[in-house]
Amino acid sequence: MNIQFKKGVLELCVLSMLIRRDQYGYELASTLSETIQIADGTIYPILRKLASDGQVTTYLQESSEGPPRKYYAVTPAGRQTHQALLAEWQQFIQHVHVITGGDL
Repeated sequence: MNIQFKKGVLELCVLSMLIRRDQYGYELASTLSETIQIADGTIYPILRKLASDGQVTTYLQESSEGPPRKYYAVTPAGRQTHQALLAEWQQFIQHVHVITGGDL
């Protein structure tokens, strides 16, 4: 898949996954990589940006499989951003659909 396509939509994907439930970084990366080919470290800069922008918060949770894991949870601001990004994405898809003559 074109790397530029991925770059533009990963933030939306991460927020969408976190709206469903809180997750830790490796879990997000593993789930995303099942559908979209990404490198393991791709998600962490996105998570740091979302956290610094107040879109997500973090908390530590004990793990039976090792050290505590840092979980990410969407904030109300993150939910608003998700809705805005989703609307933009849907509009973008509609425009591409028109331009390509519906050949998607």
